[in-house]
Amino acid sequence: MNFRYLPMTQEDKKEMLELIGVKSTEELFADIPENIRFQQDMKLSPPLAETELLKELQQLSEQNAHIKTYPSFLGAGVYDHYIPSVVDHVIRRSEFYTAYTPYQAEISQGELQAIFEFQTMICELTDMDIANSSMYDGGTALAEAAVLAVSESRMKKKKILVSEGIHPETRAVLDTYTEAHGLEVKTVPLKNGKTDVDILNDHIDEQTACVLIQYPNFFGSLEDLKEMEEVVHAKDALFVVSSNPLALGVLTPPGTFGADIVVGDVQPFGIPAQLGGPHCGYFAVTKKRMRKMPGRLVGQTQDADGNRGFVLTLQTREQHIRRDKATSNICSNQALNALAASVAMSALGKKGVREMAVQNVIKTNRFKEKCKQAGIAIVDEQPVFNEFVLDVKKPAAEINKELFHKGIIGGYDLARFDKERQGQMLVCVTELRTEQDLEDFARALGGLIE
Repeated sequence: MNFRYLPMTQEDKKEMLELIGVKSTEELFADIPENIRFQQDMKLSPPLAETELLKELQQLSEQNAHIKTYPSFLGAGVYDHYIPSVVDHVIRRSEFYTAYTPYQAEISQGELQAIFEFQTMICELTDMDIANSSMYDGGTALAEAAVLAVSESRMKKKKILVSEGIHPETRAVLDTYTEAHGLEVKTVPLKNGKTDVDILNDHIDEQTACVLIQYPNFFGSLEDLKEMEEVVHAKDALFVVSSNPLALGVLTPPGTFGADIVVGDVQPFGIPAQLGGPHCGYFAVTKKRMRKMPGRLVGQTQDADGNRGFVLTLQTREQHIRRDKATSNICSNQALNALAASVAMSALGKKGVREMAVQNVIKTNRFKEKCKQAGIAIVDEQPVFNEFVLDVKKPAAEINKELFHKGIIGGYDLARFDKERQGQMLVCVTELRTEQDLEDFARALGGLIE
């Protein structure tokens, strides 16, 4: 063998072919017409020895731009926040990172307790009664919330109103879910950066199962949840709010405004950007709807000796006894990332979470002023949390290339999903951006626009 990690030898291959009764690998593809088969050799580089391979991989990795060395102003759902060093130490413990699922409660108490603590902290942040053990990400959590709202009406209500202020990628996930269920989705436009409540009032009717709002919305603006809650509940629809959990360290939580379901993504707590995933969604409801909640739920109980213990509970899931009553085919959770978020929130504490959120607000508004001083216009001036939209006059993609040459990762090009927003950039400022970062970015961006 020339290479240490070759999956099988030629002798292995020959033995397997003989065992299944064929002479060559090509015979396995006999059912595929020859005219559509790939008949050439793949244009791959020849295999390398281990030392040469490691050198090539190192050279490739050095081409990456890392947010630890390039100040990043890119948000749009994935954020560069402070992660306490203890997070990595805990989630790298083998008891946690190898625990795919805590089926056997008697030997999974550590994992179950970690999930229980995650659920508890999500409830405290959102001001909701109960939260599940996590979802795949914020996008699927919101889509699952919409399906839950329709199922609660026993499929009598099939209309869903979704704010244009919800992340466009989340809306794409929602479209996939709702198309499969034969549901009607209508978008409520924005007015001055926030959901137009007057149009919401015009669109909502007795056939509306739920209204979906993001808070703060995709463009960073703070939605008026109190006013919208009155409109939504007047038509007996469910009020579903997708919320950045870090923002809830300083904002009034959706549960206080009467939200029926609160969802979101806990990536801001302890989960690095890592090329966009994986993430960890959360899903919180009022007590009335806890039996319809998708995913897992960990409950606290006592054993025969009166000791505190934890179990999986209230599971109307597709793989269990009551699978015919399952509310969703989501049967798993992001346990390791939920643990990372729990450790991060625990390390920060209530005061730390609030301070971190306040820093985002202060630095964002400070950067706003620097942009204005540099002659850069703000689109839809509103109170915001760590994101807002700039009018950069030119294609944002081109400006981002120039910024990158200056050692800066720019904002999100809004023309990627809406051609009418050509020349607009969504910028994000977190607590990690220094005063010098803000100064350098404002100066560089102002110069490029001129």
